[in-house]
Amino acid sequence: MPWRDALAPVRMTSIALVAPARSLREMLVAVAAAAAVEIDQSGSGQGADGEAAWRQLGQLPDRLPGGSPASSAGSAPSAAAEPPPPALSATPPDLDALLRAGRYDLLAGEAQLQAFASSAARGSGAAALAGWIPSDRVPSLTAELAEVGCAVVPLARRGSANAPTLLAGRPTRRAVTPLVSTYGTVPYADIDPTWAAWASYVLMFGMMFGDAGHGLLLVAAGLCLRAGWPRWARRFSAAWPFVVGAGLAAAAFGLLYGEFFGPTGVVPVLWLAPLARPLPLLAVAIGAGAVLLACAYALGTVNRWREGGWRLALYAPSGIAGSALFLGAALAAGAWYLRSAALLAGGAIIATVGLVLALAGFVAEAGGGGTGVAQATIELFDTIVRLGSNVVSFARLAAFGLTHAAIGWIVWEGTRALWTRGGPLIAAAIVLFIVGNALAFALEALVAAIQALRLEYYELFSRVFVTQGRPFRPWALRVVTQEDGSGTTGPLISGEKAA
Repeated sequence: MPWRDALAPVRMTSIALVAPARSLREMLVAVAAAAAVEIDQSGSGQGADGEAAWRQLGQLPDRLPGGSPASSAGSAPSAAAEPPPPALSATPPDLDALLRAGRYDLLAGEAQLQAFASSAARGSGAAALAGWIPSDRVPSLTAELAEVGCAVVPLARRGSANAPTLLAGRPTRRAVTPLVSTYGTVPYADIDPTWAAWASYVLMFGMMFGDAGHGLLLVAAGLCLRAGWPRWARRFSAAWPFVVGAGLAAAAFGLLYGEFFGPTGVVPVLWLAPLARPLPLLAVAIGAGAVLLACAYALGTVNRWREGGWRLALYAPSGIAGSALFLGAALAAGAWYLRSAALLAGGAIIATVGLVLALAGFVAEAGGGGTGVAQATIELFDTIVRLGSNVVSFARLAAFGLTHAAIGWIVWEGTRALWTRGGPLIAAAIVLFIVGNALAFALEALVAAIQALRLEYYELFSRVFVTQGRPFRPWALRVVTQEDGSGTTGPLISGEKAA
């Protein structure tokens, strides 16, 4: 996969599905089996999307075999019980026979098909439906529909704002997309932050859960999940990249802290001991948070430009305006630390530019006038306050790292005290060490996972995303190729799943 494609959702192509009117049902059956197209459906037979598609097709329907519109087979009666997953019959079914046979799955599928058929644009003996499809699926669907005398016609781009979003890729990438999709659907125009979100999450988790022994346990647990063991945990197997990544980060920070199931002395302190030097750890945590926020602002600026052009990118508080305010504040903090008047002046100028741009954007959004200025002033003040609180919020990276180290120290000191007394207390020391580390592992892993997720969503994603996209939902039904009077099914056509 090209690196540029890895930074964006799957490319979508706007298409028209064109068929002779008499072959519309056959085309829709093939589309359902392919599981590759999200069909635009309006409330009428001549929807806006259908009419736009028809205008772009020009004289194409005249080059297709003509035919009379397919007659409606009627509406499928509703079933009293909850129906099974919908399916489609490859040939036009007898609805009454399906009802008598209790085949509510085929009745439900036929109802979906009729709904799409009724929304098709018609003219010159042909019918057309507009939709979206992953660009790499166009050739295969074109070949499939050509076999039944139908066509796939790429349309002029209708605007990326209307395109659905599909985050796909290799299995490992698909396994980490829930971190983003749980927050919301990435707008089609935005950059896909999947890998950046995963990296920042495991980094923050590792800093709060810094223990080499506990980290290695997480790595082992992740590898077991990937292998499908134990059997009861197979439903969580997709989470293995998070578990392994978090474990590696925790082990790395554990080596830096000199922690291996607590301060046991098994590994040396490569950087600092959290309990011995809490203030430097706190400063590094806030610095790491500032770097992550800077990356979020950069990504947000690119997204605002892709969503609405340079104006949105310039005035948005998550665009250049917010970035300038953040950069100016960072330079001012650096000037205070370095005692540099020149750096302080540069930071003040950049921050002032950011404030002016943000205020102008807020005023324009509020509609101008005195009320608009007052509202914009309040929003600007809120932006400044939230900026400071967002930076300070990353202090929890150090706070929970200290908590983890403190629990490990208590368990280890208790173990040493019992061990030095000898006799039967040695067994008690072993029990205390095992149970204490198990409790510390379970409690701190849960806390670190929640806090890292909180920082990811509230501090970082709130700048990366300001709108929500819509997920790509292709029309996909199993197609029954044989049907007898009793309602039994023969071989099924299993369409290729959308990547």
